[in-house]
Amino acid sequence: MIRLFATAVAAALLLAVPATAGTGQRPAAAEPTIVQTAIAVNSSGPYASLFDTLVCLVANNPTVLDLLSQKGQYTVFAPTDAAFAQIGVDSSNCAALAPNVTEILAYHVAKGRRDAAAVISSPQLRMLNGQFADVSAAGGSYYIDEAKILATDVPAWNGVIHAIDRVLLPS
Repeated sequence: MIRLFATAVAAALLLAVPATAGTGQRPAAAEPTIVQTAIAVNSSGPYASLFDTLVCLVANNPTVLDLLSQKGQYTVFAPTDAAFAQIGVDSSNCAALAPNVTEILAYHVAKGRRDAAAVISSPQLRMLNGQFADVSAAGGSYYIDEAKILATDVPAWNGVIHAIDRVLLPS
């Protein structure tokens, strides 16, 4: 399932970036950004409508929206709708709550592009809010704080997305 998710997004990205095969050059930096990738993954395919709450929160939080839409490389740990429901956030209240959750959303983003191998080889990651999130393994699964990493390595022009099953709450 994780590979299907990453494969579908990677295929979409290949269609969006002009090919430079045979030129010896890399494609110019282009879209889709992390935000555009999250919206695309949430719009169709096996993960359609699993990230409505996160998309709503980011779309209604100009600080986070601007950050994830600009140059730079970021690693995003994206909670599912079920994860947000565990703390009482859903599509009915996300727009109203969005301006007040910048600190929480920043705790889901690390500076730098960290694929799954880089994430699991680090005992901790410094998140954009300045705090550290712990990385661990148990029973063949990997966790960031206590959130299980469900899907990995969804590429975007300015970073990578990993899906998680809980909302990370800063201390």
